[in-house]
Amino acid sequence: MYWEPERECMSREDLEQLQLERLQSTVYRVGTHVPFYKKKFESLKLNFEELRSLDDLRRLPLTVKQDLRDNYPYGLFAVPLRDVVRVHSSSGTTGLATVVGYSRNDIKNWSNLVARILTAAGVTKDDVIQIAFGYGLFTGGFGLHYGAERLGASVIPISAGNTKRQIQIMQDFKTTALVCTPSYALVIADTMMEMGINPNGLSLRCGLFGAEPWSEAMRKEINEKLGIVATDNYGLSEVMGPGVAGECQQCSGLHINEDHFLLEVIDPETLEPVAPGEVGELVITTLTKEAFPMIRYRTRDLTRLITEPCPCGRTLTRMERVMGRSDDMLIIKGVNVFPVQIEKVLFEIKGTEPHYQIVIERENHSDKVTVLVEVTESIFFDQMKKQRRMVDNIKQRLASELGIGVHVKLVEEKTLERTEGKANRVIDKRKL
Repeated sequence: MYWEPERECMSREDLEQLQLERLQSTVYRVGTHVPFYKKKFESLKLNFEELRSLDDLRRLPLTVKQDLRDNYPYGLFAVPLRDVVRVHSSSGTTGLATVVGYSRNDIKNWSNLVARILTAAGVTKDDVIQIAFGYGLFTGGFGLHYGAERLGASVIPISAGNTKRQIQIMQDFKTTALVCTPSYALVIADTMMEMGINPNGLSLRCGLFGAEPWSEAMRKEINEKLGIVATDNYGLSEVMGPGVAGECQQCSGLHINEDHFLLEVIDPETLEPVAPGEVGELVITTLTKEAFPMIRYRTRDLTRLITEPCPCGRTLTRMERVMGRSDDMLIIKGVNVFPVQIEKVLFEIKGTEPHYQIVIERENHSDKVTVLVEVTESIFFDQMKKQRRMVDNIKQRLASELGIGVHVKLVEEKTLERTEGKANRVIDKRKL
């Protein structure tokens, strides 16, 4: 099932020709309308009119989040403010917010691309979509909302929070598709269990989850607890929001909307391209954005590209689900550690709950890592001997996966803080 078969199933030759034409147009736009890029091109003695092939993309400068902050709020806009019909921004919790703008045509393209992602995940105009993302300056809520309306589905804009009400709405309104973060989907599932509600009695059949890294084991947990097919989707506000890439029902990689975005995977240290199929940092160039085009934006997200054909028939290159971020990567005793690696191990151990937290401290000039793991009530109040056996098993499995030893502490269910947005998995006390 396709939304735009003529685009989603293009030949590679036709697609690359379209990408080149759109890249040339975008580079001309930023080189003549955005002072930041104009100055960058001049400093590199770059004649952007000589862009002749997609390989020439590497000659263009990289853009980083700090560039957006340095040009806060409207410095990177390529159109006058009168042509901007929507403004979104990040939360700005780690510095100045990053502000992005959309022209009327940008909004139209955005809605269309999200409709494409929804269709690939199996959503149709007959579905009732409950959007439990926050609405406001965050792009997730409005992005999925407009895409669902473009598709023709019925939208419930419930926003985030009030989990019991979310469940009541699911029951009363006969929700068939859920949109939120994967960690919040598990909060909903756990609350449903507490309320004695059988998910099989709901109309829910699929879920589109994103905004944070999650593992295959977490998908399995969501599918089993909610009785749905969970798909991953990817986007970020700096280049548009949701709709950059999304899984089809094969659930074997996220199809990239390559007619609108040009993706590279680079080594975050050397900034050189990695070998095909290797993991690296995702870099995105927008090809159709009018108000806020981005050239080679460093996402800091780590993934790899999949070029093998997908059984669904789409010819668009896929990306593996994001495994972590190059700037969220934890360096512990000289070893690179990603929270998703710990999550993967915990989901494989019977009796653990899908909630955990990593606490990092500095003791005697050495890093100490403690993983707090929620366990079922029966295990927490079980014999000390059985608890010790479980702790030893988790420690051994984590040491094998991470390459370093960690401390493990079992905690009661509901001990760790729940959140409606991105889960706060790491508390790094070394910075305090």
